[in-house]
Amino acid sequence: MTRAQFEKLVRDTVKALPKKFKDKLRNIDIVIEEGASQEDTLGLYEGISLKDRTQEGYSGVLPDKITLFKRTIEAECKAGRLDIKKEIRDTIYHEIAHHFGISDERMDDLDVY
Repeated sequence: MTRAQFEKLVRDTVKALPKKFKDKLRNIDIVIEEGASQEDTLGLYEGISLKDRTQEGYSGVLPDKITLFKRTIEAECKAGRLDIKKEIRDTIYHEIAHHFGISDERMDDLDVY
């Protein structure tokens, strides 16, 4: 898959987010990198979750960042015969959950994945 095709899937996924979530995505960038430092990392959230932000302590900061790792997602899809569009959506949703302050452990408790 070309980078342009991958980027389009990411854009389409973000556009399709429910309004109630999109409205809360402020000061956040979604970027694509070719590969991750760890082979099994599909995405990464870096920043201060909405749950942990305070008015006085959260001004003038760089945007939070969600990184999607293109080659890792493609390899995961190929190995497991998974739909790449669904895998991109699931990865974005997972990282947005971190943006909202939901931990991996809590997602496991909720049986999200």
